[in-house]
Amino acid sequence: MTDKLTVSVLGTGIMGAAMARNLARAGHTVHAWNRTRAKAEPLAADGVRVAGDPAEAVRDADVVLTMLYDGAAALDVMREAAPALRRGAAWVQSTTAGLADVPELAAFADEHGLVFYDAPVLGTRQPAEAGQLTVLAAGPAEGREQVTPVFDAVGARTVWTGEDGSAASATRLKLVANSWVIAATAATGETLALAKALGVDPAGFFDLVAGGPLDMGYLRAKASLILDGKLTPPQFAVATAEKDARLIVAAGERHGARLDVAAASAARMARAAAQGHADEDMVAAYFASFPDEPAS
Repeated sequence: MTDKLTVSVLGTGIMGAAMARNLARAGHTVHAWNRTRAKAEPLAADGVRVAGDPAEAVRDADVVLTMLYDGAAALDVMREAAPALRRGAAWVQSTTAGLADVPELAAFADEHGLVFYDAPVLGTRQPAEAGQLTVLAAGPAEGREQVTPVFDAVGARTVWTGEDGSAASATRLKLVANSWVIAATAATGETLALAKALGVDPAGFFDLVAGGPLDMGYLRAKASLILDGKLTPPQFAVATAEKDARLIVAAGERHGARLDVAAASAARMARAAAQGHADEDMVAAYFASFPDEPAS
């Protein structure tokens, strides 16, 4: 089998658009679709064929890659694509979905003769654009040669978590990783908010922790987005982070773990979104500490 494939990318937001571009640069034939077509149109300059509907996008595809808002959105779009899906094609499901969603998505794949891969990715805008994502993947060993070129085009590393995509082992690991990312981001915003409230220069805090176990590159990177006013374009948007935080809380509840930090982070993200920061980088949850301040 050739390693040059026809790949359909359904969903061309921050992550999906970058993945489509990298697939085209790797020499694959790429068809893309987005609910708001204007967001997909710029991909034509990179050699991507922009489709008018999901069925048109998936026709003749060897691999269908979904990067949509959540599991429900992925299922709805695949149902729209169903008449044109080719039996034997691989479905790389990269949307961050809830644990309850993945078996339902896998059942749809089985019903339509698709080889299902639960394959969320770890990374934000910059690594996505550079093709440096980490792909977390679960799915049958037989058939991986069909999806490996796709993973290689969009990521620097693939971590296989199991051979049964319906068991959601990749999504489980993604939710655990995202719980840390969201907690660290919320803590960064609150630390800067407290510094502002107390009249403490943030530079003094960074000097205090520099080089020690409390220092962290991620802390400094996220803090700089607030301090330098560079919240757009987002690496990962407030609204999407809120959705993921709620998925994390639900996953914990489903398995007997109460996750207070994730729940509080979801609430902070929601408040920031209501203030007008939904499409800014998720560290803009910082503004939830100052409810009377208007969005910039």
